[in-house]
Amino acid sequence: MLQPEERAGQDPLAALIGLDMDVAEPTDRAVKRLLPNVVKDDGAASLEFRQLTERSLRETKIGALRAAALDLDKDEIVLTPEGAKHWSMALNDVRLVLAERLDIRDEEDAEHVHLMQDWSQAEDVESYLALVYNFATWLQESLVQAMLQSLETRR
Repeated sequence: MLQPEERAGQDPLAALIGLDMDVAEPTDRAVKRLLPNVVKDDGAASLEFRQLTERSLRETKIGALRAAALDLDKDEIVLTPEGAKHWSMALNDVRLVLAERLDIRDEEDAEHVHLMQDWSQAEDVESYLALVYNFATWLQESLVQAMLQSLETRR
């Protein structure tokens, strides 16, 4: 979903430095949540910013997701500060996509999703997504707390 489109005839220098003059606002709501407009009511300014930054932002997000996925192949995961950064970025993006797929718009929607805590009660795709969302939320909160404690310990 984040992989940048390769276009025939694309300027290799522009691709190398991350420019994408043919980029458009995403139509998939989850991708739009990952790559939102930067200026709320100015489509032209948002498009210009998107042209200059979206490719590298996509690549950064993909890199964090790949790094976390590679860690999952290990028997034991011990995160370095850089690894923790990748995991926190990846978990954040996973949660944003799941929140969009679960149609979480406000605190009430989030509370409804958080009620799903028991795997044995999951009956449909939405309830399974809610369980994964809740687990990713717990994991992200735990990781961020550990990262904050690590910062305090270094002082």
